[in-house]
Amino acid sequence: MGLFDFLKQKDTKNMKRKKLPEEVRHVVEILKKVKDPETELNIVDEGLVYGLTVEGSKVQVFLLMARSTPHCHFCQMIAINVQRKILDRIIRVLKEEGFDRIEVYNELGLLLAEG
Repeated sequence: MGLFDFLKQKDTKNMKRKKLPEEVRHVVEILKKVKDPETELNIVDEGLVYGLTVEGSKVQVFLLMARSTPHCHFCQMIAINVQRKILDRIIRVLKEEGFDRIEVYNELGLLLAEG
């Protein structure tokens, strides 16, 4: 058993969900291409994406980017580097799919990145 085996993708196929608008489902599938560099899980299945707004070619992504050890400065540095990689990948994959304006916010509503 590996260290991160408990983070394996959950079986969400049998879970009941509200039907999302087609454009939102499309963006969710695009965001599944973005992997967390620490766990190699995609950010959707990992639970980092908690909100999404799509208006034409504009996308707003809302992420839950909580740090598990707020008092460890070394851990904070690693978390900031991982966060930066995730944000860059989100912007890149959405730009590649033709979205013109991308905004990524944290759980406090603060703008983390835009492209």
